[in-house]
Amino acid sequence: MPKSFVSVSAAPRRVAAAAATLCAALALAGCASQGPAHEPLARLGASDLGLTAQSETGASTSLPAADWWKSLGDAQLDGLIAQALQGSPSLTMSRARFDKAAALATATSTATDVRGTLGVDATRQHYSANGLVPAPIAGHTYNTGNLQAGLSWTPDFFGRHAADLQAALGQARAAQADSAAAANQLAAQVARSYVALARLIAQKDVAGRTLTQRQSLLELSQQRTRAGLDSQVELTQAQAGLPDAGTQIEMLDEQITLARRTIAVLCGQAPEAQLQLAPRLAALQIQAMPGQLGADLLGRRPDVVAARWRVESATQGIESARADFYPDINLTAFIGLNAIGLDNLFKGSSRQMGVTPALRLPLFDGKRLRAQLRGTQADLDTAIAQYNGVVLDAVKEAGDAITSVQSLVRQQQLQAESLEKAERAYDFAVQRYKAGLASQVTVLNTETQVITQRRLDVDLRARALDTRVSLMKALGGGWTDGTAAVQVSQH
Repeated sequence: MPKSFVSVSAAPRRVAAAAATLCAALALAGCASQGPAHEPLARLGASDLGLTAQSETGASTSLPAADWWKSLGDAQLDGLIAQALQGSPSLTMSRARFDKAAALATATSTATDVRGTLGVDATRQHYSANGLVPAPIAGHTYNTGNLQAGLSWTPDFFGRHAADLQAALGQARAAQADSAAAANQLAAQVARSYVALARLIAQKDVAGRTLTQRQSLLELSQQRTRAGLDSQVELTQAQAGLPDAGTQIEMLDEQITLARRTIAVLCGQAPEAQLQLAPRLAALQIQAMPGQLGADLLGRRPDVVAARWRVESATQGIESARADFYPDINLTAFIGLNAIGLDNLFKGSSRQMGVTPALRLPLFDGKRLRAQLRGTQADLDTAIAQYNGVVLDAVKEAGDAITSVQSLVRQQQLQAESLEKAERAYDFAVQRYKAGLASQVTVLNTETQVITQRRLDVDLRARALDTRVSLMKALGGGWTDGTAAVQVSQH
């Protein structure tokens, strides 16, 4: 039986032939035109956005703390946000998307790894007496055995796999930043919903004070009516104020229940889980905010970082598409045993081995490759346009929040004076009414003013807290770019 052995001695003429083939392939590949050069869109810079760069100010704007919500000074809110960050389904989905992107990057990194295979198989076959196999095998039944180990390697001579890896890493880092943006968004939603609930409870307190005042006014009107100092008109007016105050309280109770259910769902709980939640608006602390935006501060926003990584990923996609104009080179080698008759399998004469260098050149494929390259260039322009849009939105969001914060400081100062004067006017009107020096209409008018100012006081304080939460979110919530830590195992 002839030996199943393939000789792979490196004869000089074979090496020369392989080298000549490789050189010819590279020459042919080099002749393939990649089309006209592409000039990508420009990214917006600090000067385009009216921002001050850190180098111009000499110092960076203070970055919010990572747990910025603790500046509100409410331990109950701290616990709710911690629970939301742990149990929110939307945040779990964003983390899963990052895990998927990181896994894809790891898989991409293995493109240039040496791959090994080991195969074992045995076959029992009856050979045709009239087929291609000659005697003495023809017309008989034999057991065929094969034991083979192989290695393959695809060297990255033209940078295709390196570009693919960097593109995948860019997507993974963008997904990680997206996850941080989702966490920042969720924390802000919980904090703003908490402030909104505190506002409703404070408004209910105002409505309760109004009800108490109107009950006192009704008692006074009843006394004056019995004394003949007031008519049934004044008494009826005083009585009409009670149902109105009760209606306001009932409406606020409805809104409070809905707000509590919203917070529970944001925290990943059943809607009824927080029906006893009762934050106090006055207990929430208002901290000073920065008055100037720096490019270095907004550049830390996770959504801006994510958009920046997608630009980097698209840039690497172009490099990969350019590498497609060059040949693929693959080297494989195998060694093993092959024999007809299992008793012959482990004989030295059953050895087989081989080396297979393979080269694939994209001939007559320039049109498709150029179209593919133009597609990746369009992807880059899209990523840059999205980045510019995110940056513009970030600048507007932060600028709007700072404008509101600064305005609300002035509004609260002016409103505090108005509230004080309205309270004094109401007290004077009640005293004069008791003394018979003023009519009930005067009391009702001053009461309307004081109720309006009390409600406005609650609304302005709630807005001041809400805008500070919005500003913290707009500044990225104190997040720092840890996306560089996204690594894959590279062999």
